[in-house]
Amino acid sequence: MKKITAFIFITFAIFSAHSFDWPQEEVIQSDQFYSYFGQLRGDTISNSLIFSEPSEIKSADKGTLEIFIKEFNDNTDFFPSTLGNAIIVAHSDNLLTVYGNIDYDTINTELLKSSETIESGTIFGKSGNSAWQQGRSSLEFQVIDTKNNTAINPRLLMPRVGKELPLYYNEVVLQNKNGRQYNVSTQSTLPSGTYKVYKKRQAVASPYKTRVAINGTVVDQISYDLLRQEDFQICISGKKNYSKNVLYPNSELQLLGETTLTSGKNALQLTLIDILGKETYATYMLSIY
Repeated sequence: MKKITAFIFITFAIFSAHSFDWPQEEVIQSDQFYSYFGQLRGDTISNSLIFSEPSEIKSADKGTLEIFIKEFNDNTDFFPSTLGNAIIVAHSDNLLTVYGNIDYDTINTELLKSSETIESGTIFGKSGNSAWQQGRSSLEFQVIDTKNNTAINPRLLMPRVGKELPLYYNEVVLQNKNGRQYNVSTQSTLPSGTYKVYKKRQAVASPYKTRVAINGTVVDQISYDLLRQEDFQICISGKKNYSKNVLYPNSELQLLGETTLTSGKNALQLTLIDILGKETYATYMLSIY
């Protein structure tokens, strides 16, 4: 409980103390992002928010230019070269914003010659095709908390506009400690034990929070606020830190949480929550022996 309380306090302190403007000129609707923070990306959990359309890229807040990364010439260890041409700006509260996938020919070169303060809204250039984005010409945006060594979901610090893509349950699978899976849509009688609860991933939409409850008692909740490292692996926090291999065991499934089922009737209650707070529910009645 102390660990969870400390995590909530740190998260609340960061989010309440800082906010960012939109990091590109064109403001898009919330349901038009190409890829979300915390989604499966290749063989890792994405710490980026990838926009859907090309646009001019601008500083989300006042800060100081820290690093300029050139495409295929990244000499730093902290930021991957998959960002392509990227600009990193330091802000107060130990935060960095990272602007990746910039078109080199449009970069504001005069800005790069100066180490003076960058004002909010300063134009860096236009989005291009320099990053690893499967051919998309759009901004890749990251927020790093250097004090707590975490990546922050950028959407928590940005204005929230428009609507969200709907979240739904198209298949729910329980996996026991031996790796055996049970599709609870078609199988409601299971042996007792500890299970990881998965849903089939949607093509684009991704929940901001997931909650698992048994007979009305919440037993796990995963929140896509922060990414942290544990044992050299990027993790998302629930009742424990979940690495990529647990959160996304394959390209089809996404973890909702973990639970222990005991003998008798059990109501497995699942909740998907988007960043605007809309909740989508599902309940599965299980007979456990």
